[in-house]
Amino acid sequence: MTSSKSGTRAKAAKTPTKASAEAPAKTPGAAKASKTAKATKSTKPAKAAKAAKVPEAVKVPKGESHLALVRRARRINRELAEVYPYAHPELDFRNPFELLVATVLSAQTTDLRVNQTTPALFAAYPTPEDMAAAVPEEMEELIRPTGFFRAKTKSLLGLSAALRDDFGGEVPGRLEDLVKLPGVGRKTANVVLGNAFGVPGITVDTHFGRLVRRWKWTDEEDPVKVEAVVADIFPKSEWTMLSHRVIFHGRRICHSRKPACGACPIAPLCPSYGEGETDPEKARKLLKYEMGGYPGQRLSPPPDFPGKPAPALGAA
Repeated sequence: MTSSKSGTRAKAAKTPTKASAEAPAKTPGAAKASKTAKATKSTKPAKAAKAAKVPEAVKVPKGESHLALVRRARRINRELAEVYPYAHPELDFRNPFELLVATVLSAQTTDLRVNQTTPALFAAYPTPEDMAAAVPEEMEELIRPTGFFRAKTKSLLGLSAALRDDFGGEVPGRLEDLVKLPGVGRKTANVVLGNAFGVPGITVDTHFGRLVRRWKWTDEEDPVKVEAVVADIFPKSEWTMLSHRVIFHGRRICHSRKPACGACPIAPLCPSYGEGETDPEKARKLLKYEMGGYPGQRLSPPPDFPGKPAPALGAA
């Protein structure tokens, strides 16, 4: 990602995992090394050892100005863009209707479980008209793996009927129309707008909310207020991709209960560094999905995804 070798070394030095690997090992015989060897020794290992110092949590001034906050937040976003250049929506979909349905189903479950469930659902009900006419009990069985299947069935039947009756069977491309649909709130509407229509939106899910609070961008708990604060920090052009990057980071490295601080590429920028595992080796074992060498959440990931596709429902 860095354009030169010197840039790569600098990047590695910032990361606790890579930097510690660069630090020279101390051996019992080091004290007996000859003066000639010391005279010819490069100064680079010494610099690497200095850079390998475990980072401390960034101290955010109590009265941090808005300008300082904006600069700090935007730097984190730039770093995340280098770590996750392939960040994307982790729900499988082929059109706005499928994305809308999948996002409604994703409440209180994983995107992986949704992706494993929707192939059969969309095969049975490919259009809003088909879904609106579905027998509730039959739909419940199809989406049972996602949990809360009765409430979700009610929402899907309602939004499908609304799309059929009020929008000509098409998903609307305006937030004010989307939030009127049963089971659709601002989060779901922003997911659909940003990824199906190219309209910038900030997706404040549980991962996004807790990470922006860990980074001291805001202490707000209400998703709508969090969205407003973050929208004031970043230009609209960044909103959708920022959401993907932050959510990717929350799922893969900055976990809720035990973040992998020692394997985090933005550790030197994090005011909450040290809340999780700081030992590089132990931290690497906490990495999830492609960062840990495991399959991702999508059965049909985009071409540039560096990990493995997720297995189908029931696959070994």
